[in-house]
Amino acid sequence: MAAEGWAFASRRLPSSRPAEGDRPRSDVAIAAAADQGDHRINERIRAREVRLIDPDGAQLGVKPLPEALAIARNMDLDLVEVAPDASPPVCRIMDFNRYKYETAQRAKESRRKTTSTSIKEMKYRPKIGTGDFDTKTRQVARFLGEGHKVKITIMFRGREMSHPELGKKILDHVAETVGSVAKVEAEPKLDGRNMIMVLAPDRRAHQAARAEEPAASSRAVPAAAPTAVPAATPAPPPTEL
Repeated sequence: MAAEGWAFASRRLPSSRPAEGDRPRSDVAIAAAADQGDHRINERIRAREVRLIDPDGAQLGVKPLPEALAIARNMDLDLVEVAPDASPPVCRIMDFNRYKYETAQRAKESRRKTTSTSIKEMKYRPKIGTGDFDTKTRQVARFLGEGHKVKITIMFRGREMSHPELGKKILDHVAETVGSVAKVEAEPKLDGRNMIMVLAPDRRAHQAARAEEPAASSRAVPAAAPTAVPAATPAPPPTEL
């Protein structure tokens, strides 16, 4: 039994490792991964012939790949495959580094302009004074100008609940004051001891108001008519004594 055990242990089990020729080459895998999600440029283009476009957008026809590469090198630019699925693939001559930079800048600018809309809130009282009303309403207009929605809340206390028309009057006044840049998204309604209204930016009205500002400032102010100076009255002759 001991001899059989040693004989079994000495047997070599078949290896599960792939043969040297079956292993994937790491450089090929890396090159394939680099091609995915990116444009093939210059020597990475695999097609035998391409439809060539010059830097100005003019079509140069179908060219063999070596000739297209030579044309791009003579211009000191890159040959970029822009439509790999076409037959033959479409390649354009361009400065690829500049193209990537401009694309990144446009994406950055697009993200900067895309602002998340949030809802701001401004609270009023039914017996608010004129100064506080103007201050709060200017803040509401600023929020709307920044692209935010604004929830206007009228807070009632005690017997004020029996006069909801006071709150409605204030809400109407706010909507009228900021009407050039806003629109009422949710009409005034009672919510417990409060009355609320939601305003949203009116982009068309805001753009129209901004377009009118330069026109209004460029209008010439009519000059005031010159004031006529009355003629001097001659002095009477001296009286003889």
